[in-house]
Order: sequence, then structure tokens, then C-alpha cells
Amino acid sequence: MADDKILIQVGHSPDPDDAFMFHALANDKIDTGRYRFTHVLQDIETLNQRAFRSELELTAVSLHGYAYLTDKYALCACGASMGDKYGPMVVAREPMAIEDLKGKTIAIPGKLTTAYLALQLLIGQDANFVEHPFDEILNLVEQGKVDAGLIIHEGQLTYGTQGLSLVVDLGVWWYEDTGLPLPLGGNAIRRDLGQEVMEEVTAYLKQSIEYGLAHRKDALAHAMKYGRDLDTELTDKFVGMYVNDWTLDFGETGRKAVATLLKRGYDQGIIDHPVDLEFIG
Repeated sequence: MADDKILIQVGHSPDPDDAFMFHALANDKIDTGRYRFTHVLQDIETLNQRAFRSELELTAVSLHGYAYLTDKYALCACGASMGDKYGPMVVAREPMAIEDLKGKTIAIPGKLTTAYLALQLLIGQDANFVEHPFDEILNLVEQGKVDAGLIIHEGQLTYGTQGLSLVVDLGVWWYEDTGLPLPLGGNAIRRDLGQEVMEEVTAYLKQSIEYGLAHRKDALAHAMKYGRDLDTELTDKFVGMYVNDWTLDFGETGRKAVATLLKRGYDQGIIDHPVDLEFIG
């Protein structure tokens, strides 16, 4: 009976890559044994905030946000979103140089997002950062209500349709600076579940990712429901950017990238403490 099963509430963003990753769990494509998974779809900044209150057993988190959650959650070794020479972008109505961003009003998708951490690592904190829902930022820039916008999710593929100019791709900058992919998000599992449950649930997450990659057409059809303004081809491209070998396991390079990102955040005074990382699975 379902009532006898251990409930695992899964939080993730309503965007194509997360939907692709969780397709098998959301649509009962795999046997989940003694667990029953339910899904909570919210933007990543809301999920970051909910994680501070330990509300969900398994949740997508920004790696920036995770810096403050290590007492409550461990990182799953699978489920990463990594930008390998691409990532969040800053766009503006008119062409401008990176140094021109200083002192400008820049819309950001949340202060705990990794995109915001990376932008601060690049330009410092000498700008007027204003928080807005991620899916409103392109319109705010186009309408001239802000000088520039920090965009995540599928806006990275669609900003040109609104006549906007790329100022910087933070994934490109990060790779040129470090030689590493830019680790953006991960999945975190609540520590109070205990080691056995943490490992079993993480294994089901990995199975779901593997299922999506093995049944790409079906998983893409599910992901399409969450691709604002994306056709099948662009959805496939976007999913390929953020669901790949890195998603199956951070690997040695991915783990190094996370450690490097958070250490730089600490060294530059953005994160107020050194971060100890633990990966499950």
C-alpha cells in the first residue's frame, strides 16, 4: 500500500532540464521500492529558501545556496547542472563591456543563486543588484526597467529573439579563468533521513537520470511542457547542455569545480565561512 511507503518530497525547478531528469520518478517509469515520490515545482530561489527550513527531503539547490545548508543537507553525487564553457549570462539592450556593469542596475534571479555568486566573483559588489523572478528578467531588460539582466534557464538560448546583447557568458569566463566547468546546481538530500535512506534515494535519482538519457524522446516530450518559448530542437539542445555525463556523477573534475567555486566565494568575502563538502552516492 502507498500509505506504508516512505514519502520523499522532491523539489525542482519548472524547467526542461529538471523535468527531464525527474521524468522517470514523476511518471512512475521505475520501481521505487519502499519510497513514494511526490514533486514540488518551484523556482530555484524559492527552493533554496525552503531548504533553510528543511521542508523537502530531496531538493534542487543552487551550489551558492548550498554553502549555507551543509548542516541540514548533503549533496547527491548525481543530479548536477554544470556549465561546460557556457552558463548564466548577463544581457543588456545595447552592447557594453564587462567593466561597464559596475554601478549599473542589474536584475538577478536571487541572491542565493550560483549565477549571482559567479557575477560577484567577476565584477565585485559594485552594482545595484535587484531581485526578480527569473522568467521576468528578459522583459525587464527589453523594457529598459533595468540596465542589464542576469539570465538563467532557457533565456540563455532565447535572449536574442528580444534583441538583447550578450555582455558576458559566466560559464565561458569561469572556464577561461579556471579551466573548469561552472557548477551551478545540484540535488541535496536531508541528513536527518539517515545514511541508508540518503543513499537509497540518491540511487533512485540516478536511475531516473539514466532512464531519461536512455529514453530521450519520451523524456523530452515531458520536458517540453516546461520549456517556455522553446521548440523541440531547442528543448533538446537545452537539456543536452545541463543533463549529461556531469549529471550522472560530478566526478573528480566536478567536485574540484564545486570546491574551487565555493573557496573563491569565501576568499572574496561573499561566503562568510569555508564550506565542507560531502557527496552521497
